[in-house]
Amino acid sequence: MSSVSRGNVKMAITALKSTKWRSLFTMLGVIIGVVSVVTVVGVGEGIKHQVGGQISQLGRDLITVRPGKLVNRGSAGGITGVNLFTNNMSGGSLNQQDLARVRQTNGVRLAVPLGLVNGTADDANGRPVSLPIVATTSDLPDVLNQSVTTGGFFAPDTTGQPYVAVLGSNAAQTLFHESAPLGRSFQFMGQTFFVQGIFNQFDTNPLSLTTDFNNAIFIPYTTAQTLTNSNTQLYEILAKPTDSKQTSTVVGAVTNTLAHAYQNQEQFTVLSQSESLAVTNNILDLLTRMIAGVAAISLLVGGIGIMDVMLVSVSERMHEVGIRKALGATNRQILEQFLIESTVLSLVGGLIGIAMSLLIDYLLRVFTSLTPVISWQAVVVATIVSFLVGIVFGSVPAIKAARKDPIDALRNE
Repeated sequence: MSSVSRGNVKMAITALKSTKWRSLFTMLGVIIGVVSVVTVVGVGEGIKHQVGGQISQLGRDLITVRPGKLVNRGSAGGITGVNLFTNNMSGGSLNQQDLARVRQTNGVRLAVPLGLVNGTADDANGRPVSLPIVATTSDLPDVLNQSVTTGGFFAPDTTGQPYVAVLGSNAAQTLFHESAPLGRSFQFMGQTFFVQGIFNQFDTNPLSLTTDFNNAIFIPYTTAQTLTNSNTQLYEILAKPTDSKQTSTVVGAVTNTLAHAYQNQEQFTVLSQSESLAVTNNILDLLTRMIAGVAAISLLVGGIGIMDVMLVSVSERMHEVGIRKALGATNRQILEQFLIESTVLSLVGGLIGIAMSLLIDYLLRVFTSLTPVISWQAVVVATIVSFLVGIVFGSVPAIKAARKDPIDALRNE
């Protein structure tokens, strides 16, 4: 950097310090834009990591069957798009016959239903608590690769026994304000349920395509059928193959079995864990790009603010420009002076925005279940964009100052 350029940088910093509050408010648009973009991208990447962790916990051979057409597939069978606005029940719910078909498919070792039962449980004090009531079977822990930390899961046949339930870790705290309320009871649909076990903590993510099991109450599917007069609707079927290496083959077999039953009408979706990950990542990428694009408008507003303030600064310092030109400063040197000043203004705003993004990242990790991941690529892009905003929006005021006639500039007060 030449001595003239170094002098211009010093002058730019001095000018920013002399008008601290005006400079801060000028940088505000850039700061908000950088914070928004970096934070949104970081949250999106963090959720992807959480989804990957959840899939690792549940096992990569887990097969999921859901009602409705949730994805679009190409001719080769790969996922080409996600139906974001498809409701899980849009194609009708799954039923007992679908569960039987999945269980009878070649290569399927286990298949369990997941049904949501409408109703509200009453806690130990008789107060209603809004928690999802999930109807399932005794094979659920095996299918989910999840152990029961306290007590045990319900037996395959609970006929003639008292109504029992297994709680997610958070549900136990919500209902009884303790981590191991074995033997405690709660009311649901006029019946008394006894707590038989507590699940270990599930890895979850905010955009999970299924229920947060940590907050769920699990009851036997046969019990749910009794309480609902055999009208329990399934929102999901989970299956495990006999050979984990043949997961893709079993997914195809389950798809063919259900397609034949529904006469090739796409009223269901069968996904492997890798496809479930692809679906979630597809949704996240789309949402991240959309929100980041909206947030990037703040950078445009910030750039316009920088241009307006620099135009005012040029008008206020026109006498200074005339003196510099009278002493031999060239148009290029004047142009460089104001261009560097606007770039420093934008770049400082970008650096403040990055620092605030790191602070928000820390606060989200401490106070929420989110674990944002701010990549160095996002930081570099934010820095470069801030630099370019200063150059692009500072060019108009700089050109105006550089082209000013020195005599007219000296006459300006």
